[in-house]
Amino acid sequence: MSSDQPAGNFQSVLDEQRVFAPSPAFVDKARVNADALAALRAEAAADSVGFWSRLAREHISWQTPFTVGLDDSAAPNYRWFTDGRTNASANCLDRHLGALGDKPAIRFEGEAGDVRIWTYRQLHAEVCKLANGLKSLGIGKGDRVVIYMPHTAEAVIAMQACARIGAVHSVVFGGFSASSLRDRIEDAGARLLITADGGRRGGNIVELKKAADEALDGACKSIEHVIVFQRTGHPVQWNDKLDLWWHDVLATQPAQCDPEWVEAEHPLFLLYTSGSTGKPKGIQHSTGGYLVNATVSCQWVFDLQGSDVFWCTADIGWITGHSYVTYGPLANGATILIYEGAPTVPDAGRFWKIIQDHKVTIFYTAPTAIRALMRLGDEWPAQYDLSSLRLLGSVGEPINPEAWMWYHRVVGKERLPIVDTWWQTETGAIMMSPIPGATPTKPGSCTQPLPGIFVEVVDEAGTPIQGNNVGGYLVITKPWPSMLRTIWGDNARYIKTYWEQFGNQYYVAGDSTHRDDDGYYWILGRTDDVLNVSGHRLGTMEVESALVSHPRVAEAAVVGRPHEVKGEAVFAFVTVRGKRPEGDEAVALAKELRDHVAKQIGAIAKPDDIRFADNLPKTRSGKIMRRLLRSIAKGEEITSDTSTLENPGIVAQLQGKG
Repeated sequence: MSSDQPAGNFQSVLDEQRVFAPSPAFVDKARVNADALAALRAEAAADSVGFWSRLAREHISWQTPFTVGLDDSAAPNYRWFTDGRTNASANCLDRHLGALGDKPAIRFEGEAGDVRIWTYRQLHAEVCKLANGLKSLGIGKGDRVVIYMPHTAEAVIAMQACARIGAVHSVVFGGFSASSLRDRIEDAGARLLITADGGRRGGNIVELKKAADEALDGACKSIEHVIVFQRTGHPVQWNDKLDLWWHDVLATQPAQCDPEWVEAEHPLFLLYTSGSTGKPKGIQHSTGGYLVNATVSCQWVFDLQGSDVFWCTADIGWITGHSYVTYGPLANGATILIYEGAPTVPDAGRFWKIIQDHKVTIFYTAPTAIRALMRLGDEWPAQYDLSSLRLLGSVGEPINPEAWMWYHRVVGKERLPIVDTWWQTETGAIMMSPIPGATPTKPGSCTQPLPGIFVEVVDEAGTPIQGNNVGGYLVITKPWPSMLRTIWGDNARYIKTYWEQFGNQYYVAGDSTHRDDDGYYWILGRTDDVLNVSGHRLGTMEVESALVSHPRVAEAAVVGRPHEVKGEAVFAFVTVRGKRPEGDEAVALAKELRDHVAKQIGAIAKPDDIRFADNLPKTRSGKIMRRLLRSIAKGEEITSDTSTLENPGIVAQLQGKG
C-alpha cells in the first residue's frame, strides 16, 4: 500500500484486461438480459424493501401472507416478512407435485457407480415418511437435529424432513472429526443425530458411525436417539438404547405428512463456521427470508431453465450445499445431481464422465477442484462429450485468472458463460456474480452485486472510498432477506463479529476487495485470522488449539500461505516441550502432529507445513507477530519492523536458517 493511499485502501496487484461478453445465442434465451437486469437494479435502488417483498410474494408460497416487509426495530438483528407463515419443504416439494410430480428431482451417483433417481413425487414420499418417523420419536417444531451424513440423496431427505416439521437442522460436514461433531451437538443442544454406517470417498469407507459413537461417548447428554442410514453395509457397533436403523424408522410410516407452517423468522437451520476464536459459530438462518434469496438467486445467476440438470459439487455440510443443492434448485423445480465420491476415482475423468452420462447442463464447483483437474491435463475432459453443458460456475474462494481461462477454454470450449460467485455462510445466498445473459465477465472477478444487494468499499474508519480503482474493506450497507439472524446462543458475538467494527452501520464481510475502473469487484482475501483451504473456512485458533492439545506441543501459531490448488495451505509454527526436534525426529513428529490435527478437527485442517522453533516471534507485551509469520510462510523478505520483538534472533530460525 503506497503512502499516498487512504488507510484501508488495499491495492490489487492483478492487472486483468480480458473481457468476455455473453454470447448472442445465450442472451437470446436467457431469463435475465441486460435490460431486465437494469430494471431490477432500478427497482431495488428505489425501494429495496418493496423489491424484496414483491419477490417474496411471487416466488414463495405462503400459508399466511405477510404484511411486514422489513422489521428493523432491533437492528442489527433484522427481521423479514415477520407476520407471514410458510414451510421450506412445502416450497421445495409439495407445490411441484401437480405439474412436475414425475420429473426427476434428484439424480444420484455413488462412487462405486450405483445410480438412483427420485422424482418429485418419490422424494416427497420419502421426506414425509422420515418426517413422520421423527415425529414418532418426539421431535417437533424448534427441536435441533444434527445431520452427519455422506453426500447422498438421503442427506437432502433428512434436511427436508426436518424443515417439514419445523425442526431446526444442523448439518456437520462428514469430514469433521468426532470432537468437532461433539462440539456442534452440544452447542446446539440437539435431541437427535442422523448419521450413516459410513460413506464412500476416495475408494475408502468413511467411518461415520464410528466417529458418531466416539462423539457421544460420555458426552452430548441431550441426544435421545441416533438414526443410522445403512449406506456401506459394513459392521458397526450398536447401542440398543440409542440407535435406530433408518429403514426401520421409515418402514411403518405413511407417505403423507402435512407441513408445519412456521413463522418466516423461525430458524430453518444452524450451520457452524469457524471463527477467529477457538469456538465455532452457529450461524442461524431464518425460513422465509433465506428461502426467498436462495430461490431468486438460483434463477438469476444460473439462468435456471425447466430442462436443466444442475450439478453443484459442494457437500451438503457447507452453505453451498444448503442453498444450491437442497433449497434453491428444488424450490425452482429443477433436477439436481448428487455425486458421493472423489473427483479422481477411478481416474481423473470421473467428473467429466458424470457430466456426459447425466447430461449435466449447469456445473458449479470450487476453484480448488478446477485447479486440481487442470493439473491432471487437458486430455481428460477431451475424452468425454461435454456438449450438454451450457453454464459453468465457481464458488468458495476467488478463482485465479489462469484457472478461469482453463475452465473457459477446455471445459467451456470458449462458448459457455462462467459465473464467479462471491458470498458467505453468513449471507445465505450469492451476493455478487455475473448475470450470465447480461454481464460481460473478467477472469477472476465476481463482477457486481446482484439486484437488491448494496455494497461499499470503506477505509479503516468506515468511510466509503469514492470512485473506481480503489480498495478497502468490503461491507454490505442494506439488510437483505437471507442474512444470518444471529449466532446461536450468543447474540453479543454476532454484533461484535459482523457489525461493531464500523458502529453497527454496515455488515462487515471480513474480506478486503478492489473495485476496478469498470466498477467490478475483485475479492483480495480475509482480513481476519480465518483460512480458506479448498473453499473451507478454518479458524487458525481451532488448528492451534488442536496442535497444543498434543502432549509434546508447548505453543503453536498457524497462518496461511498461498497454494496453487487449495487456495491457501495451513502453515504451523510450533514450539515443543523439551529440546527442539531436528532431522528424522522432526519429520516423525511433524507427521504425528498432522495426524493429531486430523483426528481433532478433520483431514482438511492438517498443516501442510510444520516448522519447529525455540520460540515464537512475540512483542514484549506477549503478542505473537502473525504478520511476520505470514511473511515467513510465504518466503517473503522481512521488511516489517522487528525492533519490538522480545527475541529478534528468532527470525532466522523461523526462516529455517538457524
